[in-house]
Amino acid sequence: MVSSSDRNAVIYDLSSGEAADGPQGRKLLNKRGKVRQPTYLLMDRAYEGNATRALAVALGYIPVVPPKSNRKDPWLYDKTMYKLRNEAERLFNRIKRFRRIFTRYDKLDIMYSQFVCFALVVDALRYVNSP
Repeated sequence: MVSSSDRNAVIYDLSSGEAADGPQGRKLLNKRGKVRQPTYLLMDRAYEGNATRALAVALGYIPVVPPKSNRKDPWLYDKTMYKLRNEAERLFNRIKRFRRIFTRYDKLDIMYSQFVCFALVVDALRYVNSP
């Protein structure tokens, strides 16, 4: 999932449980396409591979991801900006409040995907109607 804040999912896709994160992340970035102005892209360490970072730069993003500790050629990253990554985690935590999402009762991907959309809408409505 690509999100722009803790309340807004921009694009998401389902993958099998054993699929690696890097290729799935690149697939989502390609779907999203180029950005008009440089935009920070806060990523988890699962996406810190050279291919994902290179694609992000090619699409106009500024990748913010810490290198793994065993990297031979680590890079510098904006640690203050990286702290904002928790917003995406908060979005996941809120939609996982729906038991149907975190237990994955649905056998068909289309049903599960549509319920994720439903959960995002319900979450947005809760936010709008909160005092």
